[in-house]
Amino acid sequence: MTTTVLDRARAGDGEAFRELTEPYRRELQVHCYRMLGSVQDAEDMLQETLLAAWRGLGQFEERASVRSWLYKIATNRCLNALRDAGRRPAAAAAYQWPVPPPEPTRRTEPLRLQPCPDALLDDLPDTAAGPEARYEAREAVTLAFVAGLQRLPPRQRAVLVLRDVLGYPAAQAAGMLAVSEVSVNSALQRARATLADRLPAGRDLAPAPRSARERELTSRFADAFEAADAERLVALLTEDAWLTMPPEPLEYQGRAAIAEFFRTRMMRWGTLAPRLLPTRANHQPAFGYYPAGPRSPAARPHSLIVLTLAGDQISAITRFGGDDLFARFGLPETLPR
Repeated sequence: MTTTVLDRARAGDGEAFRELTEPYRRELQVHCYRMLGSVQDAEDMLQETLLAAWRGLGQFEERASVRSWLYKIATNRCLNALRDAGRRPAAAAAYQWPVPPPEPTRRTEPLRLQPCPDALLDDLPDTAAGPEARYEAREAVTLAFVAGLQRLPPRQRAVLVLRDVLGYPAAQAAGMLAVSEVSVNSALQRARATLADRLPAGRDLAPAPRSARERELTSRFADAFEAADAERLVALLTEDAWLTMPPEPLEYQGRAAIAEFFRTRMMRWGTLAPRLLPTRANHQPAFGYYPAGPRSPAARPHSLIVLTLAGDQISAITRFGGDDLFARFGLPETLPR
């Protein structure tokens, strides 16, 4: 950045403003996704952040970098959104199960969470996190990490992301949030303890993304799923694997509970001819699920399934309903049956 670009932007030059902010656009969108758990809301919040920056450029005093200034705006916009009653997680929509699901291992509060396409994550600018960061950039967008963040109160969520993901020192994070360093450190301690309980064990043992080992395991999952073979599918799971379906408040843990769930679903799959189409979400393997009716010539979008791997097994299956997700992942509207 040169002073000339900043001066031109302050004078109302839109092209100069874009030159000033474009290098940070993608990482700011991912930051908003971590905070909000929704790709759509992150897109909206990015636009609000840039609009606020454009309007407030005259007040930018250059005491921090443009990047830090934009992160301050984005973080506080996300906090305002989270505090807005209209954006709080609402009760899950009543889903009409064709076959009633078995009793879950536990029922939780509905979690408002969307998967994030790898296309948004793969080409992020190479901006190294600060020295105080505790999480690698790749781990900080995994589904378990983002889901864990959504269980934190808004202020704790913001503090943890600013400190442990982006690596801002306590004093700078406090300035961004207009709170004391003592408040930041207290919130961070509580957030770390809560998140540690929610992140899966053995996550460091996952196969390398897009590796032959990952492809072999996910192919076995897809084969078992399409064949409606619950026993073969469950054999791929860790003993304490989880099955979740945000925003449904039903969660199943362990092979026995997950097996019972899939058996109740697979009773109908012989007539639905399910198809799985591979994609990627949150740096994890995923599939678009396409069932077809007995007389339908094509299979249509139903849900997106994201897998969390641990070693040579699957430690979590997360299913996201809604065919509106498919276009975001570049998946087709129909598949031949």
